[in-house]
Amino acid sequence: MTTHQLNSFRVLQIDHVELFVPDRHEAAGWYQRILGLDVVPAYQDWAADPGGPLMISSDGGSTKLALFEGQPQESRPTAGFHRVAFRVSADAFTEFLRRLGDMQLKESGGSPVTLDSVVDHEKAYSIYFCDPYGHHLELTAYEYEATRAALLEIRKQAR
Repeated sequence: MTTHQLNSFRVLQIDHVELFVPDRHEAAGWYQRILGLDVVPAYQDWAADPGGPLMISSDGGSTKLALFEGQPQESRPTAGFHRVAFRVSADAFTEFLRRLGDMQLKESGGSPVTLDSVVDHEKAYSIYFCDPYGHHLELTAYEYEATRAALLEIRKQAR
């Protein structure tokens, strides 16, 4: 096999990330309320099998979370994947920040997620939190200047 043949292979994208949760439908409800992820109708029959996944997505099923019933990894630092990061627009990041008080999200150490939890990466902004099962999640906005301006406005309004 030539170098060209090796270099021509590429994956298209991440298809799904598997999460273990005590109740797939309860977890899907949480992900819908917090992140706007909906059950993907085309794969809903897979969830009829008790061992099958309930697929949820924000983009109609192009990229998915696969919810399986089972013991969550919780916050063990070396178990499974470390974090799932979701890319959002500056507007969506801002909307999420405005809803923080209503969502009552927790950081991995159990502290509440607040406006002070936002991390400035100098090219992007992120906020980190956990789902009710201990999975580490992140929202990231790469529209740096628009996010920065919105964050300054939100912080000014919160004073």
